[in-house]
Amino acid sequence: SLLADLLSGVRHEGTPAGKLEEIAGVKTYIALPEGEYDKTKAVIYLCDAFGIELENNLLLCDDFARNGYQVYAPDLFEGEAATPEFLDDRAAFDFMAWLGRHSPAHNFTRVKGVLDELRKQGVTRFAGTGYCYGGRMVFDFAFADEIQVSATSHPSLLQIADLEKYASTAKAPLLINACEVDEQFPKEKQDKALELLQDFKPGFKQAYFDGCVHGFAVRGDMSDPKVKAGKEGAFSNTVEWFKKYL
Repeated sequence: SLLADLLSGVRHEGTPAGKLEEIAGVKTYIALPEGEYDKTKAVIYLCDAFGIELENNLLLCDDFARNGYQVYAPDLFEGEAATPEFLDDRAAFDFMAWLGRHSPAHNFTRVKGVLDELRKQGVTRFAGTGYCYGGRMVFDFAFADEIQVSATSHPSLLQIADLEKYASTAKAPLLINACEVDEQFPKEKQDKALELLQDFKPGFKQAYFDGCVHGFAVRGDMSDPKVKAGKEGAFSNTVEWFKKYL
């Protein structure tokens, strides 16, 4: 079920407008706004298992940049992301071995290096937005006070203990984009998040998208009106969250 959630979805169409550069030794996709923008603020985009090799992720980075934010998407999988072909052949993907090589703890150190380098360049406030695998990593960066604003869509590997820790220790306002069918973040966890975080003083919102399944915010089938509305809604929620808190 985890593998089915991680490796499902539809590839989107478009031509990424950003560039790839190394930051602190980590290959990173960079999307910048046109014209003037606040160089003290940045969005860290934490990908799903398909990484920056999947154009859907890059196109979303570009969309955030069009809304006025400089965006950085580190390569979380060191050239070993699940390729789009795995959408058609999931049996070819040894998920547990892959996760052992690319654990969130391993990537925390790598991405922190990117944040530290960007701080040297003048960034003082970060928002994190994550999807699936990356959605869980947002919590780690909030726990460590590395980001000032959190947004997560259909997080994978997230436990109720993480929600409890967020409610008791985190300082970053938290947005969760949840959906109807998601074994990784099912109704039980959605309800627990509402219970634990409804009075979270820094700020909390959980949006629910009917008719959507895990991955909808980045890999949704845009021919389905409900999924299209969900993907666009999750994106607009995240932009509004950043505008309010970043």
